[in-house]
Amino acid sequence: MKDYLMCPNCGKKVMVYKNPYPAVDVIIELAGGIVLVKRKNPPFGWALPGGFVNYGESVEVAAAREALEEVSLKIRLKGLLGVYSDPRRDPRYHVISTVFIAEAEGEPKAGDDAAEVGVFTEDSLPSPLVFDHKKVLKDYFKRARKVE
Repeated sequence: MKDYLMCPNCGKKVMVYKNPYPAVDVIIELAGGIVLVKRKNPPFGWALPGGFVNYGESVEVAAAREALEEVSLKIRLKGLLGVYSDPRRDPRYHVISTVFIAEAEGEPKAGDDAAEVGVFTEDSLPSPLVFDHKKVLKDYFKRARKVE
């Protein structure tokens, strides 16, 4: 089914294009584990720090900005974990997320959209994890075990 709008100038039907929203998520490694945030907004639960990419912003810059806004940490990107694009990964929209692995030092503090912040290991992950972050973290820990 196609959606249409009426052109305000000529009155003709104009097709509405629906495109996915670009986003970033960041797995921030600290000495004691990885940083997760408890979301203040729906969907509620625990998640990786992240958010939408602003117009004119690279995904790398967006990752650093989101980490600073959500957990007050300046990060150093180590690499890319992957791109997650399942249309059902976010219940609000079709979101394509570029997931980075980063490192940081210091004490994370909840900010922006975070109600709480915590540092967790693979064995102490909180519940529920929202979006597809359970899968993302499974991929991350599997990769981390291969590197060791």
